[in-house]
Amino acid sequence: MVDFLAENNLCGQAILRIVSRGNAIIAELLRLSDFIPAVFRLKDKSDQQKYGDIICDFSYFKGPEYYDGKLEAKPELQDLDEEFRENNIEILSRFYLAFESVHKYIVDLNRYLDDLHEGVYIQQTLETVLLNEDGKQLLCEALYLYGVMLLVIDQKIEGEVRERMLVSYYRYSAARSSADSNLDDICKLLRSTGYSSQPGAKRPANYPESYFHRVPISTTFISMVIGRLRSDDIYNQVSAYPLPEHRSTALANQAAMLYVCLYFSPSILHTQQAKMREIVDKYFPDNWVISIYMGITVNLVEAWEPYKAAKTALNYTLDSANIKEQATRYAASMESLRPQVQQLLKEGFLREEIILDNIPKLLNCLRDCNVAIRWLMLHSAESAYDPNNKRLRQIKEQVLNDSKYNRKILFQLLLDTAQFEFTLKEMFKQMLSEKQIKWESYKKEGSERMTELAEVFSGVKPLTRVEKNENLQAWFREISKQIESLNYEDSTAAGRKTVQLIQALVEVQEFHQLESNLQVCQFLADTRKFLHQMIRTINIKEEVLITMQIVGDLSYAWQIIDSFTSIMQESIRVNPSMVTKLRATFLKLASALDLPLLRINQANSADLLSVSQFYSGELVAYVRKVLQIIPESMFTSLAKIIKLQIHDIMEVPTRLDKDKLKDYSQLGARYEVAKLTHDISIFTEGILMMKTTLVGIIKVDPKQLLEDGIRKELVKRVAYALHKGLIFNPKAKIQDWQSVHQSTHIPIPKFPSVDESATFIGRLCREILRITDPKVTCYIDQMNTWYDLKSHQEVTNNRLFSEIQNTLGTFGLNGLDRLLCFMIVKELQNFLTMLQKTILRDKAVVDVFKAMLGAVNPVQGIVANASKVYANAVAKTQKIWGAYLEAIMKVGQMQILRQQIANELNYSCKFDSKHLAAALENLNKSLLADIEAHYQDPSLPYPKEDNTLLYDITAHLEAAGIHNPLNKIYITTKRLPYFPIINFLFIIAQLPKLQYSKNQGMTCRKATDPVDWPPLVLGLLTLLKQFHSRYTHQFMALIGQFIRSIMEQCTSQKIPDMPSDVVGALMFLEDYVKYTKLSRKFRTIL
Repeated sequence: MVDFLAENNLCGQAILRIVSRGNAIIAELLRLSDFIPAVFRLKDKSDQQKYGDIICDFSYFKGPEYYDGKLEAKPELQDLDEEFRENNIEILSRFYLAFESVHKYIVDLNRYLDDLHEGVYIQQTLETVLLNEDGKQLLCEALYLYGVMLLVIDQKIEGEVRERMLVSYYRYSAARSSADSNLDDICKLLRSTGYSSQPGAKRPANYPESYFHRVPISTTFISMVIGRLRSDDIYNQVSAYPLPEHRSTALANQAAMLYVCLYFSPSILHTQQAKMREIVDKYFPDNWVISIYMGITVNLVEAWEPYKAAKTALNYTLDSANIKEQATRYAASMESLRPQVQQLLKEGFLREEIILDNIPKLLNCLRDCNVAIRWLMLHSAESAYDPNNKRLRQIKEQVLNDSKYNRKILFQLLLDTAQFEFTLKEMFKQMLSEKQIKWESYKKEGSERMTELAEVFSGVKPLTRVEKNENLQAWFREISKQIESLNYEDSTAAGRKTVQLIQALVEVQEFHQLESNLQVCQFLADTRKFLHQMIRTINIKEEVLITMQIVGDLSYAWQIIDSFTSIMQESIRVNPSMVTKLRATFLKLASALDLPLLRINQANSADLLSVSQFYSGELVAYVRKVLQIIPESMFTSLAKIIKLQIHDIMEVPTRLDKDKLKDYSQLGARYEVAKLTHDISIFTEGILMMKTTLVGIIKVDPKQLLEDGIRKELVKRVAYALHKGLIFNPKAKIQDWQSVHQSTHIPIPKFPSVDESATFIGRLCREILRITDPKVTCYIDQMNTWYDLKSHQEVTNNRLFSEIQNTLGTFGLNGLDRLLCFMIVKELQNFLTMLQKTILRDKAVVDVFKAMLGAVNPVQGIVANASKVYANAVAKTQKIWGAYLEAIMKVGQMQILRQQIANELNYSCKFDSKHLAAALENLNKSLLADIEAHYQDPSLPYPKEDNTLLYDITAHLEAAGIHNPLNKIYITTKRLPYFPIINFLFIIAQLPKLQYSKNQGMTCRKATDPVDWPPLVLGLLTLLKQFHSRYTHQFMALIGQFIRSIMEQCTSQKIPDMPSDVVGALMFLEDYVKYTKLSRKFRTIL
């Protein structure tokens, strides 16, 4: 018969692929559960107020028109909704694909069962598949994994959150318009169950069986799977645990599968007492806390509370006498096993002969240790007992008291067992690899000894007082041949024959009175020893390693091991060499990866790498968390050293009186510094003692761990110092997982916000914006200085940015520049929104623009009665200029700051890295020359779309200050009606507030109506730069026409002085040409 899992067996491969996918889906769900955007929980009042109207649960489907109508009625909600979509569509799509794969999994399983029923697979039915060992395992796993998926989803992703995410995905994606979308079915399967994983939360009625029945599954299939799980040892685990008291541990994985599958047939739990009694007697006679998948624990007392038959059957297990019996038994095991394992771990005790002679004893010791650790870890776990449940509290207290539970002793036994297991495995692997070589060498030695003895009795080879004996000579030659003929491949026959040869050598010594000759006796004894070694060596079998792998399973502790973290860290802090034993524990924990990866590997699935990386990454993250105590302790010691050196130890002067020598010696403080320095070196040695280790598929290098740990601690402490230090007291969102600057190993810590800024850089930026605010300060461009408008005192100058660079470094200053860049983007976006939704929707204002457009045409001409025309237009639009001015000034202010930062960065780059500065400038010039040449002749080369050269060089140029912020395009824009007219009216509306001074240029007339000239010019310049250049030309033409028209009117009215507004307009043109570096001919054209 064809092997069920053979590649040409379609029936076996189909169910194997389904089960493989099931394990991959659970890994993806667990991975995603750490990335649920917090906003979907709507826990904070601020989130509820801000997003309450755009995040909906399934009530949305009852009246989508109502919710969409609310959005359309409020433009600000539409903007928020669009921003929310951009920020979250990627993660929502990932969640939806995971949810969809759960639904597809059960649909595919049902289709497979239908195919079996309809005879699609020749000679295969449900019954025949269940008779096959692999088929039986896979069908049971298929149902079990579906149940685990549903439980994981409900535990890790709350019902309300699921609904909100699905509704958001429906609204933001194309799924609503797709005909083949199965979103409805997914929503039906994953709608909220009412379950909450919070302690003390009430369990919903008929949960989880009603949840499990949302997609119907064949009752015959469920019944047959449960029947197999009840009666068979489907994984043949009992052979690895021969002792009857270990049976429940042997069947623990099967018990977890049965626990999940019973929810598909709740009638057994409710009414079938005989079946439940049989299940409890077989699987749960001495345990009630189980691990169902990768350390997810369940307490049967709580889980089976609503089910009469299950609850009744479990009562005997939960009888206080039985609890006491089990707890005291494992307490006694702990007492006897600890010294036993410690003895085995003594240096030099575990030798090859000891192992070969005591394989059964050593395996028994391993079994006892692992069974005791499993029972005590599960039944004492905090997560397994709800503190609000009185009965659970009582059971837990009894377990802790009767087992004399001590977490440190249990942890020590786990460490010792892991180390013993690791050592034994490594030695056994080595013996297995050398097995044949050693066996052949022992055979050769034994055969040669017999040949030598044959020669001795031939009389040719001299040996003291040995007479010639042809019979013995022939006999020993025959024995030599017999030994030589032993065949390694046929180990059973060779073993039997070896025993007979040993017996023959014993008998020849007795019957032929050879005892009198010590040398002959020694030859015979040596040969017997070699034959004994051959028997031992032939008994080294891979089955022992497999048994050790089964017995050493620690997957049940995947989550509860975290409760021992504090003990691990404390033991490392006290004794850094403890890391070597922890290495064995981490490797033991890594064996848990075999469970989800086995089927994925068998199916040759592409998911193998991603699932391996996820679980390995989780374990490596835990290893990092435990070992982080070493860098923490190092920095604590360093802080003490710094304190001693600054505050306690006096600096020794160059000249010192002899009688004061004792005062300056300060032996106590210096001894303390030496001791702390020694401690730091010991900590470093401790982590480096953990050799490079393969954890799952990730190689953990201790040097890298130490470096990352030190960097993490350094980042944490520097960030904290900056967070506390940069707090001021004045009277586009990126998720962590999307950020290139955030790291899982060396995370930038988050602190509670003290203002609207998320970090100290934000606070610093806002403080600079506050003290240079154009409403209260005046910026003098020639001096690069800000002065207070009222007192005329200097507020700050360009030295501020030198100080920031000295404090935060080039990266800090560059980060400040990038933040200002994003702020300008935000300000311009808000400004355009205001322009489109407020100004251009005001009919009266638009009518003024239309009239003005008619009055100024043609632009090359002169406007008749100019003063009146312009004054009327400004007066009618006066109400819109307040917000307009504020936005333009903000942008201008930030552009001035960006210019100052660029100057500082460029200066320091040329000073500190002149070669880098020169290389960047030349590369930039050559790139620009090539791009210009390409536009003149498209056949010449140009960087392709997938070439990141331009993007990469821009980042370097900005960091070196080799760029002009005024030339930057911050946002993409569309055509806007009346845009040149609006900006023209805006600038002439501001001119009366300003006056010209020969020394200072354009300054504010009144401190009560502040307008700062440089931010005004730069803000308007930046705004115009975002649009097509024709808008700028039209705007400048309007200013030119304004100057000509007013001057024409002055000339006709014989007014001798040039009006101040004309002076202001001319100054605007002058500064515009200066900042944009345009040719001076530009003004003459106007």
